[in-house]
Amino acid sequence: MYPHIHHLPDQPILDISRLSVRYEGRGALENITFHLHAGERVAVVGPNGAGKSTLFKVVAGVLPPAEGEVRVYGSGPGGHVCIAYLPQRSHVDWQFPVSVGDVVMMGRIAKLGLFGWPRKRDWDFVHAALETVGIADLEKRQIGQLSGGQQQRMFIARALAQEAELMLMDEPLTGLDTPSQEGLLALLGELQRKGVTVMVATHDLDQAARYFDRILLLNHRMVAFGAAGEVLAPEVLLKAYGGKLRMVNGKVVTDDTCCDGDDHDGTL
Repeated sequence: MYPHIHHLPDQPILDISRLSVRYEGRGALENITFHLHAGERVAVVGPNGAGKSTLFKVVAGVLPPAEGEVRVYGSGPGGHVCIAYLPQRSHVDWQFPVSVGDVVMMGRIAKLGLFGWPRKRDWDFVHAALETVGIADLEKRQIGQLSGGQQQRMFIARALAQEAELMLMDEPLTGLDTPSQEGLLALLGELQRKGVTVMVATHDLDQAARYFDRILLLNHRMVAFGAAGEVLAPEVLLKAYGGKLRMVNGKVVTDDTCCDGDDHDGTL
């Protein structure tokens, strides 16, 4: 079994104070401060290389901060079973010979220990998670046979099987067609009703405005954090995107490219 990290119920699910991160000798994040309430949906936006993925990795305990603090329910990062980090799909080896059910069961490892054997209760969690995300019929399928939307649903199911309370999703909508995106955004609403806190890195400013409670605008520093009407005002976006910001048919458009190399404009 993994060690249990004590949660203080009177503390925010995520509290970041004066966080700075150095990555390969360069400043990736500088003096970031904010906190989240349990059950919130937060979009993290900003130009390429702004530090969105770095922020997620620090919260997940994968990267150490150079300065400042990250607290999850009052405790430092690392060892929190309640945090699930969903990487960009381009960073996954989809040819690896493993089934959807096997991947979702990986969410139970922290409960089982590295050498524990899944019990009926663990498979019950897996099956319930697959039902929640709508891919129960794909349990035996090899992961490389899934569509992009199904791949993201599988990762969310793994997080649910983990009993995660905070999900960090890095560009989950990138490269998906419109129906798949809408399906995933609807699923985020279901997660919120279950009390799960979600942070989603995205390049789509319109979706950030329509589907999320608050928006965190980054460009190495925290440019703004709050409601869409405040954060996505043109004069605020200009501070983050600079010359990549322009007006097209009355909408704000960013000439930005998604992290996996696909061309994509964020519009508002």
